[in-house]
Amino acid sequence: MKRGITVFLSVGALVTVGYFTVSKWAISHESFTFYDPDRDNRPVAVDIAIRRDKQMQADAGMIKLPVAVLNHGNTVKFTEYSFLANVFAARGYEVISIQHDLPSDPPMVTKIGEPFVGRLTQIQRGVANIRFAVAQMREVQPNADYDHLTVVGHSMGGDITMYFAKQYPDEIKKVVTLDNLRVPFMTDGKFKILSFRSKDPQFKTDPGVIPDPALCEKAGITVVQTGFQHNDMRDTGPDTAKESIQSMLDKFLADTDTGDVAPVETKVSPLIEPGPVAPYAPPPSGEAQPDKSLTH
Repeated sequence: MKRGITVFLSVGALVTVGYFTVSKWAISHESFTFYDPDRDNRPVAVDIAIRRDKQMQADAGMIKLPVAVLNHGNTVKFTEYSFLANVFAARGYEVISIQHDLPSDPPMVTKIGEPFVGRLTQIQRGVANIRFAVAQMREVQPNADYDHLTVVGHSMGGDITMYFAKQYPDEIKKVVTLDNLRVPFMTDGKFKILSFRSKDPQFKTDPGVIPDPALCEKAGITVVQTGFQHNDMRDTGPDTAKESIQSMLDKFLADTDTGDVAPVETKVSPLIEPGPVAPYAPPPSGEAQPDKSLTH
């Protein structure tokens, strides 16, 4: 039987710091820009993070790399989540970080009462970017598993992540979100979900996005209520926030990476010794709040 998720953040954060300090030098980052002919040659920039030894093995046809797709928050650059990309790369993933919005794109405007508070157009554009970037990467690095993706995203990128998983559930192996606010979680238990939540009065999760604890337990969803601000969850955030998130993410991957493409079990064990991150608590009730920032 596969292990459930057990978290030791107090000590784990220290372990993570040492681990990534040692391994970071071995991770390469390479950028590409692809042009989508079906969308007026829209440029889609990607940053690829990968362990050098794993890349050599894949190039030689010795292994097939697991793939993680990383999605940024609104107005945040695709290169501003290296603290997450390095966790996946250190574990042997090919990490594809995608630039979703362009300076020429119209501004995102909150529209209460519309799907996802008026964000559907931007979310669907992000899904199209993922589909296009993954298709292009099949040519760049064919020895990777693009049919069973781990999708990751912060804020608006988390909503893109969850929407993509809803549209293409058979292509998903795991989902990780950081404070996605609009798109409800999938609850059919087809894959594991890990979500970090902020404690930030300016960024409120819409009602119905996070399932209740009983449904989370049944569906294999681990929700972590943190004491961090919404915008702490990227490279510009404090080291304490990034190290805690790295530690729990690394443990989540250790518990769910099985070496095959079969669906993982959905039973979740309770969080233990969470250190600076508190276990699940239901989101506050109430109406959705107007946006206070363009960074989500």
